[in-house]
Amino acid sequence: MKQLFLISFSCILLTVNAQDWNIPKVGDGGWEVEQEFTLNKKRRNILLISEASAYTVALVGLNQLWYADYPKSSFHFINDNEEWLQMDKMGHMSASYYTGVAGIKAYEWAGFSRKNAIWYGGMTGSIFLTVIEVLDGTSEQWGASSGDLIANTTGSLLAIGQALKWNEQRIQLKYSYSPSNIAAKNPEQLGSNHLERALKDYNGQTYWLTLNLKSLLQIENPNFPSWLSLALGYGADEMVNPYHEEGDAERYRQFLMSFDVDLNKIKTKNKTLNSVLHTFGFLKFPTPAIQYRNGNIFFHPVYY
Repeated sequence: MKQLFLISFSCILLTVNAQDWNIPKVGDGGWEVEQEFTLNKKRRNILLISEASAYTVALVGLNQLWYADYPKSSFHFINDNEEWLQMDKMGHMSASYYTGVAGIKAYEWAGFSRKNAIWYGGMTGSIFLTVIEVLDGTSEQWGASSGDLIANTTGSLLAIGQALKWNEQRIQLKYSYSPSNIAAKNPEQLGSNHLERALKDYNGQTYWLTLNLKSLLQIENPNFPSWLSLALGYGADEMVNPYHEEGDAERYRQFLMSFDVDLNKIKTKNKTLNSVLHTFGFLKFPTPAIQYRNGNIFFHPVYY
């Protein structure tokens, strides 16, 4: 649930950055980084004030909704790396990555230099989630997690590294969700309605690493679709509780291979439609998939 604040903030940034601001432009290679910048003080102030306000509202809201009912403690770590078969770590990584991508574009829009835009913007998600880890670490009910910190940093570095090396995002993290029948067994932790379950029910979630084929393989054939990506997915199922408990079914991991549509590469003459496509670019497009689980291989005509 705590990631909802960051995901919402990321979606807002993605929506705003999809507008025609001249900086940056999206070419065939993906999320491009402009080479020349002129700092726009008005835009810089708008960005920094908006970012600080969003962070403040999110953290105050988190404190009231998540931490206020539990006593404070001295800062401490917990080891939750085995919870949910690491699906929560994938969520941290993906949220940090997409907030970083959106942050880079926002800092470019404000006219920051190329490297500053990449580093300042790219670390946006990681910094925010690190603050949340500090709040966790000072709560008696929770605790800071080294696994979360590693996942947050990895997501940010994936965005930053590609922007520095390629000036684009050739490899993206994506998300898909299909309702599971497990959430009803533990609605408090897995969600009691569809929106909560999309965020909290790891049994129905799949996280994807998508590789844009034309960009990565440097395919020059103009007829090869620039939007086509290879997608490698990871998920888990039969998880009623964070850890396996007596009476629970045997939980398992699942690995998938599929294709994906990179919505950021689809250009139309309608700016509103482009904004919608870019905003929802973090969602894996439903396509056929091969799934491996429990030593068996399955084929799905459509997987989401």
